[in-house]
Formats: sequence, C-alpha cells, structure tokens
Amino acid sequence: MKSGKRGKFLTVEGTEGVGKTTNIAFIRAWLERNGIDYVATREPGGTPLAEELRSLLLQPRVEKVHENAELLMVFAARAQHLTQVIEPALAQGRWVLCDRFTDATYAYQGGGRGMDTSTIALLENLVQKTLRPDAVLLLDIPVQLGLERARGRGELDRFEQEDIAFFERVRAAYLNRAAQDSRYRIVDASESLEQVQVALAAHLAQLLREPT
Repeated sequence: MKSGKRGKFLTVEGTEGVGKTTNIAFIRAWLERNGIDYVATREPGGTPLAEELRSLLLQPRVEKVHENAELLMVFAARAQHLTQVIEPALAQGRWVLCDRFTDATYAYQGGGRGMDTSTIALLENLVQKTLRPDAVLLLDIPVQLGLERARGRGELDRFEQEDIAFFERVRAAYLNRAAQDSRYRIVDASESLEQVQVALAAHLAQLLREPT
C-alpha cells in the first residue's frame, strides 16, 4: 500500500480496563488480513526518547508532579513521536495505528486533572499543526467495571492509582468529545469480546472505504 496516497491515522482510546491491548491486537490482525501496510505505536512513547518520557510520566513517586510539568512531558514525547514515526509513515502511504493520542490528553489532563483545555489546544496546534487522527475508536466502559479489570493486572502506575472520581471525569471528557466530533466511533467495551470485535471490524471496514 505504498502508493502516492497519504496513509490513514487511526487511534484507540479509552479509560483503564477497556481492553485496549487485546483489541489493538485484533485490529492489527484485521489490517494484515486486508493487506494494509501499517505501523503500530503508542503514546506516550513510540521512540527511545518518548519511551523515556513515558517512564517518567507513569512511575509512581513521592514528589507531586505539577500538572504543567506532566502536560509538557506528554507533548514533548508527542513532538518526537510525530517527527520520527507518525508523519514519515503517513507520508509513505502507511496506516498508523496508535494506542492513545491527543484525545487522551484532553481526557486525562483536561478532564481528569481539570486543566484548561485552551492550554492543551495551544500545545496541540504548536506540536501537531493541522494533523489530527482520521478516526478515533473509543472503547467505552463504566468506570467501576474498568477499574476492577485493570486492578486485577498487578502493580499500578501513577495514573492507575488515581481515585474513581478522577476516572469518572476522564470518561465524561471522552464522551463529551465524542458527542462533538464525527471522527469518533464509540464501542461498548462492556460487551463480550466477540461483540466488541464485531463492532470494531465494522468501523474498520467503513474507514477502509472512506477516501484518504
């Protein structure tokens, strides 16, 4: 699929315990079955420098992390990721499948932390220019159910240690964005895995039909 066409940028979003890892594996298999050349990556992360910043962001620590420091680390990692991985792949006509992107920043830092979204938008425009995902697959689940799933996985990172009210705000921010943005496709992640993946396949098939 390395033609003169620009690739498509697909992101997967959701709160804790929605099953992103399992369903991203399903999406990767779907892309391969359909002969689509793609790059799978994640945020924060995707390059050596961005992965170092991810470790700094997720590591539990005694020192309170200032919200501006957190936000700037997120966008520093994103700037590196965009220039080194995402933009080159799209320019080559490859699809990019990304585990979280800027919608997560609006949800976690904007909704969860209560940061001014105009500050996030300023950094979004600075770092990304006009680049936005072609589609956002939002795996949605009631917060309590998602946390029960997530907390059965073992040691929690700095974000996973937040209280339920934080994640309720995160989920509300995601759903609010989804209600205002046609790029969002909401998938009910509380359904059975088979039902979730049927829904994902339908959204992917629709995206494949859409012009670049």
